[in-house]
Amino acid sequence: MLKRRIYLNGLLLILFAALIYGCSTGINLFSDKDEVALGDDLVQQILANPKEYPVNSGDAALKKYIQENIFNPILASPQVKKRNVYKYRIEIIRRDDVMNAFALPGGPVFVYTGLLKYLDSEAALAGVLAHEVAHIESRHATKRLSANYGVSLLLSLVLGQNPSALAEIATNLFVGLAFLANSRSDEDQADRLSVEYLKTTKYYPGGVKFFFEKMKSDGTVSSNSGKIATFLSTHPDPIERIAVVNQNLKGQGFKLLEFTSNDATLFKTAYTMNIKSRLK
Repeated sequence: MLKRRIYLNGLLLILFAALIYGCSTGINLFSDKDEVALGDDLVQQILANPKEYPVNSGDAALKKYIQENIFNPILASPQVKKRNVYKYRIEIIRRDDVMNAFALPGGPVFVYTGLLKYLDSEAALAGVLAHEVAHIESRHATKRLSANYGVSLLLSLVLGQNPSALAEIATNLFVGLAFLANSRSDEDQADRLSVEYLKTTKYYPGGVKFFFEKMKSDGTVSSNSGKIATFLSTHPDPIERIAVVNQNLKGQGFKLLEFTSNDATLFKTAYTMNIKSRLK
């Protein structure tokens, strides 16, 4: 009995040390199953708040078009490793006053109609969606949770002693909208992976920068207007990222196109006909 107690205490000590080490080195303490469960909890809380998040309000045809023609080809990229592990889905929030998109752990991606109305090409939207998929594949949200949450709560989660821990974390995330905030390094990685995902699609691989270029051209990147306030508060240094994406594209031998280009790989006419026409 004493040997068993010593063994268990030693095991807990090792696990505790591993948790502390993981929190300091970026190791993710959440399993893929936890990612999916956390995302599911957050989706349910979003759907339960239709005033703030009017999801898919009469947008079935629009959602289907984006899912089948833009989102699914991104997921088909060989660089998307967890397409059959996570529950990838696209959802539309009918709010024209917000230009933003966000990803939840385990697969859900939400896009505001304010962003859809602002963009002017399928390549730009593909860049945004690929960027959000990159956050999910890279598990940025749960890596931040592993680093920032209390070790005792994570320990109970790992040991299975607190089955409500994920729900508690989801509630805290939802209330604080913490799932929207990404670090500069997270954003840089997601931009880089967005290019990689789009390389196997019909779209120009640098579409992720078109939104930033359009904001820069419009002079709205430093605006305090509510329409872009959420985006600017959760996406650091959007203008600097244009140069980083351009450097990546140039290094891989791609021509540098801007959002104003009429190149066929931007699919501007298709965007007007199949997306903007459904946003009225």
